[in-house]
Amino acid sequence: MIGSLLSRCECQRIARWYADDSLFRTRVVMGSHGFGRGEYRYFAYPLPERVAALRAELYPPLAALANRWNEELRVAARFPVAHEEFVARCRAAGQTRPTPLLLQYGPGDYNCLHQDLYGECVFPLQVAILLSQPGEDFTGGEFVITEQRPRMQSRAEVVPLRQGDAVIFAVHHRPVAGTRGVYRVNLRHGVSRVRTGHRHTLGVIFHDAR
Repeated sequence: MIGSLLSRCECQRIARWYADDSLFRTRVVMGSHGFGRGEYRYFAYPLPERVAALRAELYPPLAALANRWNEELRVAARFPVAHEEFVARCRAAGQTRPTPLLLQYGPGDYNCLHQDLYGECVFPLQVAILLSQPGEDFTGGEFVITEQRPRMQSRAEVVPLRQGDAVIFAVHHRPVAGTRGVYRVNLRHGVSRVRTGHRHTLGVIFHDAR
């Protein structure tokens, strides 16, 4: 977790972007696809300056971590230091559509457990930033991560975010040290049911989509 990555004013300003059609390439209604209830919008290129800056600033230390993960898992691929170089790699793989997004939930809305995979070129970490204040703007709506461990029951964890806080988490799997060496643990993430009010989240995904 990163506490107070965005200020209250920044959070409110970004949440208001949801109504600006000019910023987005598409809108997804979760119920139409069996994803849950609620909706989200993918930003279009060029990204808003603040979103582009977050993507560029957060990527380098996460790339270093991702490379350590691949080394532990004996995966040959390595990620470049600069995000623009990684985006070029996505383009070469036919992934040209931006994936940062804004999510909007109302009473009764939720997001089913899922993984954000959009093609063969995948960056293994992503970031979600809560733009609304729990207990003030909404109740319920907790961020949830589950880990599916080999030959064991899944483990769930609720991440206690406040407005402006960010959570960094694995897109699909992460390495875990076991008694017989390092193994992969699969992860999924989602949002529990919003009980009252409205909840907005900024999602920063580093790989682009086909």
